[in-house]
Amino acid sequence: MEFFCYHRDRPSSVALRDELLEEHWSYMDRYSRQMIARGPTLAGDGDTPTGSVHIVDLPDPAAARVFAFDEPNYQAGVYRDVLLRRWRNALGRTMWDFPGGRTGGNRYLVLGLGAGQAADLAVPPDRDELIAYGPLLSDDGATWLGTAVLVRAPDPDKARAVLTPDRYADIEVHNWQFGGRPS
Repeated sequence: MEFFCYHRDRPSSVALRDELLEEHWSYMDRYSRQMIARGPTLAGDGDTPTGSVHIVDLPDPAAARVFAFDEPNYQAGVYRDVLLRRWRNALGRTMWDFPGGRTGGNRYLVLGLGAGQAADLAVPPDRDELIAYGPLLSDDGATWLGTAVLVRAPDPDKARAVLTPDRYADIEVHNWQFGGRPS
């Protein structure tokens, strides 16, 4: 089962986040084979972290909760909240398979928070700019709750346009970059 996990940073937690960086990476190293995508969301300056995205394949919702809540930054209070949902990998690949590579261009996390009937279940035709794409689902996988996308786009408006605007209660767009331990 695939899960989307978005830890949102607490204001003024950057110093603590930096202090725990090695602990965070060591924790994530334990999940390296299950990782579909990972990386920080960033403020408008492109440097200041605002959150941490992980899309991971785990056995069940209980394992996903352990993953999300045993994470060192969460345990230390870096994060203010966590969005944890089942997710379906509509592209069938990891971020490392993205044809556009790790760098170049602007990258975004686009979160469409559902309202009513499921939307955007089919992958858009221009999939070359999609890094990760799939629906957010209830723990049992039966109810659509939204859509989560990692995309390369020229600007936030073009990133937002990946989703059908009137089908969501809210659409968030966050600067995002490929994450993980530096090579």
